[in-house]
Amino acid sequence: MGQITKKVKATIINRVVSEVGPFHECPFHKARHKSGGGFRPKKKVYHRVHELDKAIDLKKKPSLILQLKSMIQAHKHGRVLLGIWRSIEPPCVMLTEKAQKIADEEGEALESMEPILVNNLRKLLMMSVDCRVPLEKVEFIQSAMGLPHDFKKNWDSSLAMTAREDRLSRVLEPSEYRKKVRITKDGNFLGPNAFKVSFPPGFRPNASYLEEFEKWQKMEFPSPYLNARRFDSADPKARKRVVAVLHELLSLTMEKRVTCAQLDAFHSEYLLPSRLILCLIKHQGIFYITNKGARGTVFLKEGYDGSSLIEKCPLLLFQERFVALCGRREVSVCNEMQSSSFIS
Repeated sequence: MGQITKKVKATIINRVVSEVGPFHECPFHKARHKSGGGFRPKKKVYHRVHELDKAIDLKKKPSLILQLKSMIQAHKHGRVLLGIWRSIEPPCVMLTEKAQKIADEEGEALESMEPILVNNLRKLLMMSVDCRVPLEKVEFIQSAMGLPHDFKKNWDSSLAMTAREDRLSRVLEPSEYRKKVRITKDGNFLGPNAFKVSFPPGFRPNASYLEEFEKWQKMEFPSPYLNARRFDSADPKARKRVVAVLHELLSLTMEKRVTCAQLDAFHSEYLLPSRLILCLIKHQGIFYITNKGARGTVFLKEGYDGSSLIEKCPLLLFQERFVALCGRREVSVCNEMQSSSFIS
C-alpha cells in the first residue's frame, strides 16, 4: 500500500512540474530558513482560487463546440461526415438554420475587432526592448489576443497608456488621488501608481504586511512602454515595472489570461526576470496561476468576477451567442454594455 502511495505522489509531482515547467520552478516550492536547530524546510502556502480554477473547466465544452463549427464551415458543402459506410450514405453533422444565422454574424464581430486588435498588437510591440517581436512569438500568442494574420507595424504615441492607467483615469480625476490615499485591509489603494489587488481566500495580511504593501502601492515606477534597458533590474522601481509589464501583457489578451508557455516566450523581448514564477507568486493578489487543464495558465485577477470574465470583446460575445444554442448560458445585457466600454 505504501509503495502505491509513493507512485501516486510521484505522478502528481511530475504533472505539476511538467505543466509549470516553462517557469523553471514549481509554484509549490520549498524554501529553507535558519532556526536554532539549523536549517529546515519551510513550506510556502500558495492559496488556491477555486473560481478561477473553475473558469478553465467552463471553457472546455464551448471550445469543442466552436472547433466543430469551424470544421463544418471549412467544408465545401457545410457538413462533416461522421464515418464511411459501404452501402448507404453516412450520417453527417451540419449547422441548423438558427445556428447558421448566428454564424453568419461572425464577420461583423471580426470587423468590430479590427481596431482593438491593431492597437493591441502595436502595444505588444511597443513594450518590447527593440519595438520588435519575432513573428513566431506573435503567432504563438495569436489565439489569446484574437489577432488576425494581417497585423500592422506602425503606431502612435497615444497608445502608450496602459490598461491600468486608463481604468484609473476613468475612476478618479488626478486631483482626487491626493484625497483618497488610505489603504484598506484588502490592499487596494486609490493612487496613480497602485494596482488593483484581490487577496486569495485564506490570506490574512497583518498590519506590518499592509504597511509595507502600502509603500509598494505608492512607489512610482517607469512606464512599461519605456525601454527596459534603461533601468537597473535591482532597483525596486524597476521590479515594480516588471509587474506593470505582466499586467499590461495580460490586459491585451481577450480573456485576460495566457498559458505559462506563452508568457514565458516573451522573456527576452520584455527582459522579464529569470525566476518569473516567484514574481507571480509574490504578487498573487494581482495574478493567479492554475494547473487546471492541459497547460498551466496565468490569470489577471482583476479581469474576473468569480469565474466570469468581466469585459468581453465583440468576438467573445459572438462566440457566447453561438455556444448558447447548445444550452449554455445566454449573453446578458450587462455583457453587451461591457463590450461597448471595451471598444472605447
